[in-house]
Amino acid sequence: MTIQRMDNVGIVVDDLDAAVAFFVELGMAVEGRAPIEGPWADQTVGIDGVRSEIAVLVTPDGHGRLELAKYLEPVASEMSPPNPPPNTLGLHRVMFAVDDVDDAVARLRGHGAEVLGEIANYENIYRLCYLRGPAGIIVALAERVG
Repeated sequence: MTIQRMDNVGIVVDDLDAAVAFFVELGMAVEGRAPIEGPWADQTVGIDGVRSEIAVLVTPDGHGRLELAKYLEPVASEMSPPNPPPNTLGLHRVMFAVDDVDDAVARLRGHGAEVLGEIANYENIYRLCYLRGPAGIIVALAERVG
């Protein structure tokens, strides 16, 4: 048996509206938003009494999806340490190809994004940067230039 596709990447956030606005500013579209609770949710995540709200966002090409989740009960635990560095074990980052890195960074700064280093040039092929977005998510941007 083989997998059919990668369906989405799930990210837990503390402010669902702010996270949705951030990724919409980047160019994603909201595909749906819904409350999640009940025995099936408890069984799936392995926590009793789950109540959450999710938003699914899709990339313009229709292939990439993010599922953003805010846990109402039980309340999500804080990341330790807050804003871990990019070499922390676990989910590293989410990367997006963009038309213009400078424009994307400028727009996302309006949503609280902070560039971790600087915009770098990789062998005159890509301009790349990491920035920290909502809930400490590291978002990488890549602009093809060569």
